[in-house]
Amino acid sequence: MIQMLLAGEYTVGELAEACELPTAMASEHLRLMQRCGFFTSEKDGRKVFYRVAEPHLKNIMRCIEDRFDTAASSR
Repeated sequence: MIQMLLAGEYTVGELAEACELPTAMASEHLRLMQRCGFFTSEKDGRKVFYRVAEPHLKNIMRCIEDRFDTAASSR
């Protein structure tokens, strides 16, 4: 979900489908990450779109990916 949102804004349904998660579970994850300040949401009619709010999230994700990338860690 984070990688998708770093590229643009999405609805809960779009994120849930792409991640193969139940919508309720995706919604809960988004709600928790929004509470942490990572995301914001904006309602447009009946749809709620999520987008990245934390400007450093891309760098945080890169650090995590570098740390836990098994191919990189075996070098």
